[in-house]
Amino acid sequence: MTKEKIKTINGSTLLEMELPPLKFAVDNFLPQGFHVLAGTPKVGKSWLLLSLCLQVSKGEPFWNLPTKQGSVLYLCLEDSVNRIQQRLLDLTENAPEKLHFATHAESLSGGVTEQIEMFIAEHSDTVLIVIDTLQKIRDGAGEGSAYAADYKDIGMLKAIADKYSITILGVQHLRKQPNSDPHLMVSGSTGLIGAADGSYILKKDDPLDTKAKLYIRGRDIEEKIFSLEFNKDSCEWEFISSDTPNEENFKNDAAMCSLIEFIQRENSFQGTASELAEKLIDNIKPNVISRKLKRYEKELEEIGIEFLKFRTGEKRELLLTYTPKNCNDDMTVRNSA
Repeated sequence: MTKEKIKTINGSTLLEMELPPLKFAVDNFLPQGFHVLAGTPKVGKSWLLLSLCLQVSKGEPFWNLPTKQGSVLYLCLEDSVNRIQQRLLDLTENAPEKLHFATHAESLSGGVTEQIEMFIAEHSDTVLIVIDTLQKIRDGAGEGSAYAADYKDIGMLKAIADKYSITILGVQHLRKQPNSDPHLMVSGSTGLIGAADGSYILKKDDPLDTKAKLYIRGRDIEEKIFSLEFNKDSCEWEFISSDTPNEENFKNDAAMCSLIEFIQRENSFQGTASELAEKLIDNIKPNVISRKLKRYEKELEEIGIEFLKFRTGEKRELLLTYTPKNCNDDMTVRNSA
């Protein structure tokens, strides 16, 4: 039997391809793909998820972050319709028609992936699907290894997310054993987190406290830690602050400090990454400059520096511009460096 040839893309072609940008259900927070939200029982995951689904279906900001409006499917597989209704009433009196609930779905072996695809076919604007909990649709490891079963199951759900460029969020519990890395406390084998595109861990230091941390890690987003507090009157998790390693890295990055000083002095630059690298500190590679510009795009915009990538003939060029946002921009940036 003749095997199908492996389809390849050479490096030069790949660099020239115009690929569609990554989609986000919530900007810079929840990108397309399959992700895991985990926490201990009764920590408040359901309130967070219901608020998230509500805001996305309405196209309204979630923790002041823009959302992409579209249809949302929330599989509340551990809840009754009565409980869902009561929680929804606690959050709003005007739920949109784009927000859909279900309390039952088939297992992975029984056809839940087909059910999800049927929903997407009927609602072509689907943005977000939440499965609460993953365990309710899984069949168990059987005679194989737990790692293989976890990786296979998550892979089936990730395939749908990738096929339709949507976000699927699966809910999981945390193990009781503590770990210095909260992402390694997710119940199941490392295959579960390994197959997922991202993980979101809601964790309290004190079960009776209203404050919690949301640990965020993913392939397409910078690692973040959000400090949250549950408002018992509004039944919502409120955003308090963000401890983002990326922000500290940005402030201490010698290459970025050199770039910022150069652009603030010159106000603009147009040329290749190699030409830009020559004007900055020694031993900085052009591809590193390009990667850092993308990585710190948000931080640069906040101090008035924007950039574009485009082609002129055979060359890939950058255009950087600086627009001071206030009279203290230069001093603030240089002092932080």
